[in-house]
Amino acid sequence: MFNLSSLKPKERKKNRKRVGRGSSSGHGNYSGRGMKGQKARSGGNIKPGFEGGRMPFIRQIPKKRGFRSIYPKNQVVDLAAVEKRVLKSPVTPQVLKQAGLIGSDKLPVKILGTRAVTKKMDFKGVKFSKPAQKAIEAAGGKVFQSPNDK
Repeated sequence: MFNLSSLKPKERKKNRKRVGRGSSSGHGNYSGRGMKGQKARSGGNIKPGFEGGRMPFIRQIPKKRGFRSIYPKNQVVDLAAVEKRVLKSPVTPQVLKQAGLIGSDKLPVKILGTRAVTKKMDFKGVKFSKPAQKAIEAAGGKVFQSPNDK
């Protein structure tokens, strides 16, 4: 029959450790704290990772493989190579990728070069060095830099 006297707890309650109740309790004398030192004192707690004031081990290890900038590096293309291998105009990163001059059309591209250019070419979405830009404009080409270039 189901009544109040037949009720039992779902799980047995675990008794908490009662320290400082005599030697025979197993937690007497030093109450499980050892003999002396910071951790034996009341209020003597140490933050995790604290190594007694020396340089912590985690800070002694050098950083893994150095530093990586959040800004991608420019893919550099020579102006002479563009003149030789690119037939389409306007020249965009997609056209340069098709010509095999760059690896990815997602990363920024910069045209370098000091030689004079004979072909008239228009460029879009590409960065330039000043001599390369002068050479392109001297040949009658136009330079349109994308607004999100820095």
